[in-house]
Amino acid sequence: MALNEGLALRYAARSDVGVRREANEDSGYASARLLAIADGMGGHAGGEVASSLAVTAMVALDERLPDSGVDLTAALKDAARDVNHTLHDMSEQDPTLRGMGTTLTAMLWDGATFALAHVGDSRAYMLRDGALYQITHDHTLVQSLVDEGRITPEQAAEHPRRSMVLRVLEGTGDGELDLSLREAQPDDRYLLCSDGLTGVVGPETLFNTLTEIDDPAEAARWLIDLANRGGGPDNITCIVADFGAHPVSAERSVVGAAAERRLAH
Repeated sequence: MALNEGLALRYAARSDVGVRREANEDSGYASARLLAIADGMGGHAGGEVASSLAVTAMVALDERLPDSGVDLTAALKDAARDVNHTLHDMSEQDPTLRGMGTTLTAMLWDGATFALAHVGDSRAYMLRDGALYQITHDHTLVQSLVDEGRITPEQAAEHPRRSMVLRVLEGTGDGELDLSLREAQPDDRYLLCSDGLTGVVGPETLFNTLTEIDDPAEAARWLIDLANRGGGPDNITCIVADFGAHPVSAERSVVGAAAERRLAH
C-alpha cells in the first residue's frame, strides 16, 4: 500500500473524556494508511470494551495487510464483521457486557484511493476547495426523520432523542456498514470525530477551525477545547488528516479507551 507520487497523509489523533463523563468510551487510531474512530456504548465498562475492540481490530488489520493488491472495502467489511462476532461472544460469556456496542468510522488508504466504512453517529468530513462536506450519514432517529422530511436539520439539533442511534456494531448479524470507495485530491483535509464534538460544535466552527489551523495536532486540540468550552457533555475524539506532499510517517497513534486498556494490560 505504498503512497505514490510523493503524496501521503499528515495526521494527528486526540481524545478527551470531556467535562461531564467519568470514563472515556471513545477510541481512535491513526496511521499512514488507516484512520478509525469508535464511540462505545453500554453499561459496566461495555462502551470502553466495545470501542477498544473495534480499534484494536483496525490496528490488527493495518499490521497484517500487504503493501499492495488489497480490496480496501472488503478488508474493512471483514474486520467489522470480526468485531461484531467478538462482541457477540464476549456478551455471551459476560452478562454484564450485554447491550454493549460501538460506532465505527474508518478510512483505509492506498495512494489517493481510500475506502470509507461507517456505522453509527460518529462522522467523517472532507475539506476541499474551500468547502466542508460531511461524507458519512448518521444512523440516528433524528437523521431518519430529516430524511423523511418530517423535521428540519435545525429541529434535529434540538430534538430530545437526537442521541438515539439506530445502527451500531453490537454483536448481531454481520455488522451493517455503509461502504464506499473514494479518491482524494492533494490538499484535501479529513476530520473523523465522535458526536462529542459535533453535538456541541457546529459546521461553521468546524470549517473555520479546519481552515485556519494548519497543523493537524493543533487543529485536533483546538476542536476538543471548543467542545469542552461548550459544556463537554460527552467524550470527544478527533482525527485530523491532510492528504498531500508530506513525508510518509511511520507513527501509529492509538487514543482513548483503546490506549488506556493497552496500558492497563
